[in-house]
Amino acid sequence: MLSTGIKITSKILQHSTLAVVCSFSLMVNASELKSEDQQKLHDIANNVSASRIGHDIQTLVNFGTRHTLSDTKSDTRGIGAARRWIKKEFEKISAQCGGCLEVIEVKDTISGEKRIPNPVEVVNIVAIQRGISEPNRMVMMSGDIDSRVSNVMDFTSDSPGANDNASGVAGVIEAARVLSKYKFNGSVVYAALSGEEQGLFGGKILTAYAQKHNWQVHGVLNNDMIGNITGINGVTDNTTARIFSEGTRVVETKKQANTRRFTGGEIDSASRNLARYIDTIADRYIPNLNTILVYRLDRFGRGGHHRPFNDAGFAAVRIMETNEHYDRQHQDLRIEDGVEYGDTIEGVDFDYTAKLTSLNAVTMASMAWAPAPPKEVKITGAVTANTSFSWQQSSDENIAGYKIYWRYTSEPQWQFSKYVGKVSKYTLKNVVIDNYYFGVASVNKQGIESPVVFPGDVGSFDHNIK
Repeated sequence: MLSTGIKITSKILQHSTLAVVCSFSLMVNASELKSEDQQKLHDIANNVSASRIGHDIQTLVNFGTRHTLSDTKSDTRGIGAARRWIKKEFEKISAQCGGCLEVIEVKDTISGEKRIPNPVEVVNIVAIQRGISEPNRMVMMSGDIDSRVSNVMDFTSDSPGANDNASGVAGVIEAARVLSKYKFNGSVVYAALSGEEQGLFGGKILTAYAQKHNWQVHGVLNNDMIGNITGINGVTDNTTARIFSEGTRVVETKKQANTRRFTGGEIDSASRNLARYIDTIADRYIPNLNTILVYRLDRFGRGGHHRPFNDAGFAAVRIMETNEHYDRQHQDLRIEDGVEYGDTIEGVDFDYTAKLTSLNAVTMASMAWAPAPPKEVKITGAVTANTSFSWQQSSDENIAGYKIYWRYTSEPQWQFSKYVGKVSKYTLKNVVIDNYYFGVASVNKQGIESPVVFPGDVGSFDHNIK
């Protein structure tokens, strides 16, 4: 969590003991984050180009259709041409940064499915910017290449998919352009996924690849529709965005669920605390953007490409516009009773897409520069006046120490914090465990923090924890 310092509210002032604890806290304040590192994060936000994003969206639209089952041989039409263009863009970016991107195709053949009945090669285009000290620790931004019209099996009709989801893919490419100019401790992954509309197959394929190669994925930022600012309800708003995150992990065991029943954590999965981290980034670095933490895996009854990563236990969220326009989603191009239908480029606001791309880029930079989230965070304190913590101390040479966070159980965001130094255990005096939720973040020597980890298995960023 990047929120630093202690936020003292009227609630705290009602509890004099807690106020005393806070007044003596050792903190890494926002002002103590080195100015050059602060400036780098601000520069990343400012260097995202709306005009480049607009050009890329138009290029993707020009392929006519990007349906998963569409033409793969043509150089001008279909998903094959689109993914080859994306790959060339990543390779061009890599050439400009001295080969800093490893550009690969992660693919598999899918068949016998309701929406892919015959064998089809589903191909993801992935660029990996390896970290200097922890190349296997990953943070990822993803967007979907494929598009569709009203009939999900119609792979020949024009399907521009300007917002859904050329906007997300253009954001991924632009983030690579900006972040490739920097070096990070952890790795940054830029993923253009296929097969989303046919059943989230690209995400499933990349998830399996990540597991096979033992990627330590600490955050997947799935961007699906980040360009529309006018909703079906007539509301126009370019100042908000939504972050969807699951509350508990689907891979949770019965034993873990039983422990959670008595200790809490229903709203503190790694994905949920990743969402809180992104929310803090927005407040600090992205002007005129308020992110809304939505306590759902996705929109009501719907899905996106972050879900396969959640299904494997990874921390993953969906970032998207606040106001959707359903006349522009999954629609044949037509005018009916004076209403225009179809996902055309006229429905995309490039400045807004750039704003959400900046949010992604700064989040990934912060996480890749920060130490890994703490492991094996544990908490005790029943029937005592104090709350005690322990965690596995990292061997990372750039780590300065750790910060404990806490909040009232009814609050959505972390309220209080205390920097405790480079230790592996700590006791908060006169802070009663029953009244708060707690977490621990790692802090590097530049003051950049990891996401907060809620104690126990429920909050761990280790996807393999059983």
